[in-house]
Amino acid sequence: MQGNRSRGRATLYSSVVTGVSTAAISGSAAVAGIALSRTFGHGAKTDGFFAAYAVYLALVLVASALRVVVLPAFVRAEGEGRLAGEVGTWLAALAAVFVPAALVALLWPDGIAHALTGGSASRQAAAQLLPWLVPAAAAQVAAGVLASALAACDEFVVAATGFGSGAVAGAAVIVGFRHHGVVAWGWGLALNAVLAAAIPLAAVLARGAVGRPDRQPLRRLRELVEGVALPFALQGLYVIAVRFANGHGTGSATTFSYAYLIAATLVAVTATSFALVATVPFARSGAEPERVARHVGAVSWLSLAVVAAAAGFFALAGEPVAHRVLGSSYGGGTGAELGRLVVYLAPWMVASVAVTVSFPLLFVRGRARWLPLAAVAVLVVHVAVEWAGRGLAGLAGLAGGMAVTTALVLALLLASLGALAPTALRLAAAAAVCGGLAAVAFGVPALVLGALASACLGLVLYGGALAAWRPPGLRSAWGYVRSLG
Repeated sequence: MQGNRSRGRATLYSSVVTGVSTAAISGSAAVAGIALSRTFGHGAKTDGFFAAYAVYLALVLVASALRVVVLPAFVRAEGEGRLAGEVGTWLAALAAVFVPAALVALLWPDGIAHALTGGSASRQAAAQLLPWLVPAAAAQVAAGVLASALAACDEFVVAATGFGSGAVAGAAVIVGFRHHGVVAWGWGLALNAVLAAAIPLAAVLARGAVGRPDRQPLRRLRELVEGVALPFALQGLYVIAVRFANGHGTGSATTFSYAYLIAATLVAVTATSFALVATVPFARSGAEPERVARHVGAVSWLSLAVVAAAAGFFALAGEPVAHRVLGSSYGGGTGAELGRLVVYLAPWMVASVAVTVSFPLLFVRGRARWLPLAAVAVLVVHVAVEWAGRGLAGLAGLAGGMAVTTALVLALLLASLGALAPTALRLAAAAAVCGGLAAVAFGVPALVLGALASACLGLVLYGGALAAWRPPGLRSAWGYVRSLG
């Protein structure tokens, strides 16, 4: 019993450390976004930036997914004394994919930019950034593999330090050199990637945890396709949505992208960090359906408690906050639209939190050969969903479309894990309690106070109500997280 409690505390501590690093990454991204808005406003240049950044973000978030895909294999390899060869083989296999991708971005940026922007005035900005962003994303993928190698040895602090310090240094470069043009954002993200990869690489080399690759790198590529296909498709949902937003009018893609980045940050800080750390004990002891349902439900309760507060705050204070933080371009209707979009993305956040926690468990249970086919189907379906969504409700319809497609993916994952019904009940309870409490806590002050005052008071009332009530589901979730080992 004492050993379980100690492992649970270690898991919780590692989750907190990883969460702090994720918060530093997200905070640095916020600084970069604020600098972008205050330097270039809201128009073609920022649309071009976000078109290129969508590619970078998709690849980097796929790198995060790759961390949990390879982690079960690394844990087993570490136990069998062959971790170094496994890590070396994965790095060699990834180089075969990402080195050519980086070369294409370096040699043909205009062609890629044209495909991303539809030939609009934003193409030039996207073409400037792609030669920096795609190689940077490749380095981030390597950093993810190295971080998983350290995680297999129960070491999380070094990788967290690499990712966090890289993000902070990159943001400093962006702020310091922003007057050189939009390309400064490419410089900053490139430095970010170098530090994120170099720091864990030094630790892995010191441990002797990387060695000569074996003679079967193609097998790793097949596993890579299986493991990354669905996460790549999930990030492709955003790329497709941005492409549709570009057709909605100048600046629409920028507004949608800022709202998405806020929503994705909430998911990353609350769910992604814990999903990475919790995969290790699952890889060692298995993932039975009832345990899966309890695990996904617990993390979702804790995450949605934060998501509901953020949605309530932005529903009321989106315009004044956007105006103060992002500059005059986000005053009035544009800032209010940004705040509403964060709220419209709340259903996507609910589904995305559960997908983030469920996906690694699929690889604990074994390889899933159906994932590449599912990924293609998801993207095809999403194009139709977003086309219909934009026609029905504009940018709000695009946000709703992301929720619909992500919920379909979640249903596929939970069904394959044999935990669809019990997990759905836990998710519904968490969403109903947290969402209902937020509606009351933020809605009542809004009847008598201004936007910013009612949003701040709503946060206080919401937090106080959760602390006083302590819903049974939330108490159970916290107890589960503390005991995980």
